[in-house]
Amino acid sequence: MKNLLVFFALMVMALPGYAADKAVIGELAPEFSLSDTNGKSHALSDYRGKIVVLEWTNHECPYVKKHYGTGNMQTLQEQATADENVIWLSIVSSAPGRQGYTTASEANAVIEKAGAKATARLLDPTGETGQLYGAKTTPHMYVINAEGTLAYKGAIDDNPTPRPETVKTAKNFIVPALAAVKEGHMPEITQTNPYGCSVKYKLF
Repeated sequence: MKNLLVFFALMVMALPGYAADKAVIGELAPEFSLSDTNGKSHALSDYRGKIVVLEWTNHECPYVKKHYGTGNMQTLQEQATADENVIWLSIVSSAPGRQGYTTASEANAVIEKAGAKATARLLDPTGETGQLYGAKTTPHMYVINAEGTLAYKGAIDDNPTPRPETVKTAKNFIVPALAAVKEGHMPEITQTNPYGCSVKYKLF
């Protein structure tokens, strides 16, 4: 029986999209290094001393389209990064051949069309960074304080539907999380269940 349970656990971990979550609230956020759409490398440690927002994205996902189509995500990005001490990194963990995958040039076209205001869009086609953070959906949001500690992870808001009209009445979780870490303390809400399309990690 024990061997069977071990085998089952290993099979589950091997499933596409399984995320081995190493991003723990109150602990240092996992280090990573990814290239952006212009070929520049970004390591999390590059931004120690600044607040970092991580946004997992997939431009073909209806839930992502809700936030970009209404301008909600761009507004959040612009307002957050108006503070020079806040960095916003959008991350694409879609694997080649799967929904949301883009080359660097294609990603730049997506950024331009959407008018995205993130600091940079990082490409994670192997899914290594997404798996490291346990990113499950698009969007899936993370807020890291200036000391490098993970202060929030989960949904962007409390309305888990792809309907654009829900943006206006939804309770946003990122704005209060940013306000809290700027004031030097943990947010009142540190973790919620993310919603959206599953991250399109590589298959076997």
